[in-house]
Amino acid sequence: MTLTIGIDVGGTKVAGGVVDEQGNVLASNRRPTPADDPAGTRDTIVEVAAELVAQYPEATAIGIGAAAWIDAAGSTVLFAPNLAWRDEPLQAYVHKAIGLPVVLDNDANVAAWAEFRFGVATHADSMVMITVGTGIGGAIVVNGNLWRGANGIAAELGHIQSVPDGHPCGCGRLGCLEQYASGNALVRFGRAGARQEPARAAKLLELAGGDALAITGRQITEAARAGDGVAMDAFAQVGYWLGVALADLAQSLDPQIMVIGGGVIDAGPLLMGPIERAYRDQLSNRGRFPVAEVHAALMGNAAGVVGAADLARRA
Repeated sequence: MTLTIGIDVGGTKVAGGVVDEQGNVLASNRRPTPADDPAGTRDTIVEVAAELVAQYPEATAIGIGAAAWIDAAGSTVLFAPNLAWRDEPLQAYVHKAIGLPVVLDNDANVAAWAEFRFGVATHADSMVMITVGTGIGGAIVVNGNLWRGANGIAAELGHIQSVPDGHPCGCGRLGCLEQYASGNALVRFGRAGARQEPARAAKLLELAGGDALAITGRQITEAARAGDGVAMDAFAQVGYWLGVALADLAQSLDPQIMVIGGGVIDAGPLLMGPIERAYRDQLSNRGRFPVAEVHAALMGNAAGVVGAADLARRA
């Protein structure tokens, strides 16, 4: 049995695990991410990997998924908005420190790969995944392989335009999907609705101590489950924009399956219902030809670790 190590690098944590060929995590650990310290983050990754190698010295390779743009060679972090990395030669650094082969990829790519190999998309040979968290990431699998594009940064689906001249995005464009369908957008919709219609936001405002500007995504989910009108509207808006984006992607890429992942899907039907309705409504010619089904991801918080480890095994 071949064992590999997967490491999921995010803005708040570095999580690692030893993973077998069936996608089972045999051991795991994690450290806080020193996000404003590029060298410290790099060394934290090495610490996490070294601890796991000490437990399982038979591990053969390391896979790293980072919330960043990775070059086509899979060796350098070109840009990481939440990690302060710029042109960081991460693959070589970890390889030198640990002595094992290292595979480096984008965090959405490794999460999608986990779903493709062990999760909701095991029956497919093509898929599109949108990860919905604080921002939005994406990944595309074609003919059983991740499609990374000419420069390694394909599938930045959060930065396709939804609203011309809409909200400014951190990428420099206006009206990106990320501004209308991310966790941050959910909070913006919830706060705006609570200010405009406080009577319909009674539960939401109660949870936020009466302060609309203090509303959080977790509170919106709790309030929506309790039937709060404004909270449910916030999910409806996010779901609408995701459904529209998925319809566009279905028409342009024609995958077998579309997958929604990331922390926001913990809301379950509150989000998936509006997504599926908007997706169906947008595809008025749905009955004329097969169209990809839309599903929530299954792998949860383990997706980054499992996907990175499996990509390392394949390499």
